[in-house]
Amino acid sequence: MLAAPRRESEDAPPVVAAHGDYLELNLSPINPDWIIEGAPIARVGQHSTSADEASSTAVWDCTAGEFRWFFSWDETVVIQEGEVHVTGADGSTRTLKVGDIAYFRGGTWATWRVDSYVRKIAFLRKPFPEPLAILYRLRNALRSGKYWAL
Repeated sequence: MLAAPRRESEDAPPVVAAHGDYLELNLSPINPDWIIEGAPIARVGQHSTSADEASSTAVWDCTAGEFRWFFSWDETVVIQEGEVHVTGADGSTRTLKVGDIAYFRGGTWATWRVDSYVRKIAFLRKPFPEPLAILYRLRNALRSGKYWAL
């Protein structure tokens, strides 16, 4: 049951492709309470969403400013242009530049400082509800023989 593939709807294309430079980017204002400095302007362009709406891919960009960001979903980003200085809730800092890949765990905060401009591709995944997540961990432990992972 947990490994059975979903049957896709007949009208959903099997492949969704687009050049990231040509996606329409729409304003996606940052919560004003999260802005620390400047007046960053953020935009987002949706590329695709899975049939079960548990994952999506988008292009996002932002002008100069500093702000806190809450990641409600797991998010993996690939920086396409510019750079961003990221400080995690634990105080760790990273500068993400063109070509860098970073993962942000859902349910966490980070501070982003954009000195000029940043553009990223974002791969978002909605975390499973805890009861379902436990079932997946159990299945994976049984498959791998790593019972300590439970």
